[in-house]
Amino acid sequence: MQIKTKKISDYLWELEKTGDMLVPGRIYADEETFGQLLKDVDAKKGGGFTPALMQVANVACLPGIQKASLAMADIHPGYGFAIGGVAAFDIDTGVISVAGVGFDINCGVRVLTTPLDKKAIEPKKEQLANQLFRDVPSGVGSTGDIKLGEREIDELLVIGSRFVIDRGYGLPEDLEYTEENGCMEGADPKSVSHRAKERQYKQVGTLGSGNHYLEVQWVEEIYDDEAAAVYGLRRGQIVIAIHCGSRALGHQIGTDYLKTLEEASRKYGIPIRDRELVCAPVKSPEGRRYLSAVYAGMNSAFANRQAISHLARGSFARVMGIKPADVKLLYDVAHNTCKIETHEIDGVKKQLLIHRKGATRAFGPGREEVPARYRGVGQPLLVGGTMGTASYILRGTQKGMADCFGSAVHGAGRAMSRVQSSRQWSGSVLIKELGEQGIVIKSGSKSGVAEEAPGAYKDVDRVVEIMHRAGVNQKVARLRPLVCIKG
Repeated sequence: MQIKTKKISDYLWELEKTGDMLVPGRIYADEETFGQLLKDVDAKKGGGFTPALMQVANVACLPGIQKASLAMADIHPGYGFAIGGVAAFDIDTGVISVAGVGFDINCGVRVLTTPLDKKAIEPKKEQLANQLFRDVPSGVGSTGDIKLGEREIDELLVIGSRFVIDRGYGLPEDLEYTEENGCMEGADPKSVSHRAKERQYKQVGTLGSGNHYLEVQWVEEIYDDEAAAVYGLRRGQIVIAIHCGSRALGHQIGTDYLKTLEEASRKYGIPIRDRELVCAPVKSPEGRRYLSAVYAGMNSAFANRQAISHLARGSFARVMGIKPADVKLLYDVAHNTCKIETHEIDGVKKQLLIHRKGATRAFGPGREEVPARYRGVGQPLLVGGTMGTASYILRGTQKGMADCFGSAVHGAGRAMSRVQSSRQWSGSVLIKELGEQGIVIKSGSKSGVAEEAPGAYKDVDRVVEIMHRAGVNQKVARLRPLVCIKG
């Protein structure tokens, strides 16, 4: 497929509708970033994947897609969909795809606020890091204190966060500040294989590995005083960020349904431009089963982050002498999902199936799904950076609702593969260098640290600035790391 592009604005570019594309592609990027994406297409480079712009174009060919195939400013190649990709499908004529969700279903970020300031943490930073590393299981195959059988897993898959809160892992008010109140209605445990369930028996309340982390951060800068006040943020404040997902259960769901949707693609005669884009009609038996399994995976991830929050609260209580209830949940939001939402198309409200692959839900002011306390300014967006740079809290806008189905970036976005990163950096050296910058890293895997080197990622400040200047997400606060716990 030949790509034809045009510039819409300084921060928005379009792939014109050509060939089999049913809608155009829209990419949030500045001049230099978009130029590099074009170079990758010309060189056919994508870190082993199809180049990201080609993936945006391929998604634009899927049946029932609405308005545009979208990519946020952290765009980079993924499986089938570009990471940072957003696609909305008509419920009656559209499709559902494993590639549009990813294998870590409901990977997301949760931020908790504390009453502490940076100066209170500094003298106890190393002690706090050690306590968090002891209390929060991390790493490949890590297991937690919550041990479940299949009956308990089935219950967790249906009710999500409330399952662990009922067992003492958190506060009831946490539910109000979790996307979907920590529970996706319509989850069906019968759609999840026994193998997926048994892989999760001991993994609830664990970080896992890869790019997942628990960070102690401080609020370095406030950009939006009104939204920051509503969110309970102030300069110098200590917050806790948790980034993880559905662990082995989510990965197994994705693996199981790749084959199911591959067969469905043939059965329903759906043309697929990339074998990783296998899909099924939303309302087909296969599509309904997969969606109910995704919802189950989402509920598992909500419960996982909820349990980790409880463990982190305990660590802070032991080291800093505060009450666990003093640590408040700001928000919890996912960035690997597909779910049915109501959006306006050509002035008409429609129910659409929104895929967000490495993209965050970002609802603007007035949406009833946003907690009442935040509704006047819009939903908090939690954007992860790297363990050596910064993270951000943004807010949703009305322009974002109109232009990209209320979506946002999810992080800095990788600039090189994990293999490339591990060849270029040493984990031990990175830990030492970051320590000299005042950032304590605790990890059971030096190679894992190397794979997640700050230099392996795009500039998060630039990524966020693109979305801010485009008007679809607005900056509220910049956060800097003090402690990072990694698998």
